[in-house]
Amino acid sequence: MNSFWEKVLLGNTVRDWMIGILIIAISIFLLRVIKTIALAQLRRWARKTNTTIDDFLILSIERSVLPFFYILAVYLGLSYLSFGEKAQNILRIALLVTATFFAIRLITSVINYLVENFTRSQKDAETKRKQARGIVVIVNIIIWIIGIVFLIDNLGYDITTLVAGLGIGGIAIALAAQAILGDLFSYFVIFFDKPFEIGDFIIIGDKMGTVEYVGIKTTRIRALSGEQLIVSNTDLTNSRVQNYKRMESRRVVFSIGVLYETPFEKLKRIPDMVKRIIEQQPDLKFDRAHFSSFGSSSLDFEIVYFVSGADYNLYMDKQQRINLGIVEAFEKENIGFAYPTQKIYFDQFVNGKSMPENSNMPR
Repeated sequence: MNSFWEKVLLGNTVRDWMIGILIIAISIFLLRVIKTIALAQLRRWARKTNTTIDDFLILSIERSVLPFFYILAVYLGLSYLSFGEKAQNILRIALLVTATFFAIRLITSVINYLVENFTRSQKDAETKRKQARGIVVIVNIIIWIIGIVFLIDNLGYDITTLVAGLGIGGIAIALAAQAILGDLFSYFVIFFDKPFEIGDFIIIGDKMGTVEYVGIKTTRIRALSGEQLIVSNTDLTNSRVQNYKRMESRRVVFSIGVLYETPFEKLKRIPDMVKRIIEQQPDLKFDRAHFSSFGSSSLDFEIVYFVSGADYNLYMDKQQRINLGIVEAFEKENIGFAYPTQKIYFDQFVNGKSMPENSNMPR
């Protein structure tokens, strides 16, 4: 019997193979017990809490911690055996790569959870979540680069040249991609400073529309006429942006002109007439109405009022009712609206003298 245990297979005795296999089997069995009993209990406990951090911890253990420990169990079992220096190095490298992968995966999942949890607590959570995706992608890329450099360093390679090369390469890339990097930094400005958000109606120069998407390089705006405007983030942050969604009230100024022949007593009553018409409308606040100027063909009145809210359709509905009310009131008072007119006065002269009205001379 002893001769059986002492038999050599691939440089190891049968006894060593059995011990290595037992190490792997017992380790995997214990991990299965932990997953079946301990994690199940933690999951039942997590369901009773209102916080999501315990759910995240359980999910992280299942996705990153336990898989690594399964691989570590196999590594420990194989490490008990003798496969030669080259094989041992391969096992060590495999363990380092696996450990780095699951460590980076765990770190990125933590960052994703923190960003997700932050955006969930904000107003317009879905909008914030969409805007945060670009930042999460960039942070994840940076973490993966750092993790890979760390792995190369632990494998025994000199990373000084690599880091220097990355630095020089980074400068070259930055110079070659100034516009892209400018849009990227502008994206961070839009995300953190929040001059506008998805769903806001904005005006940039002569362009206007509703923000549909804020990306790493460009922002997409749906114009009033239906087409999609694609604007670089740098252009947006360098422009004067009018955000109408955040307008708490709209100040409206409009003018009306009446005929010069309008009697003085009726002219005095026009501001009060307009005031009553505006005050009868809900969601409106009257500010002033004045006889403002003598126009070329009209006596001009300037009226100012405020609309509660930023809805453009509400403003136009109210303005229409005001206009109709003014037309109705002016008809009752027999006040005429002015329109561009010209009156020409002329005299006819004959031999330097004005012709009499009853003159029979040819005209």
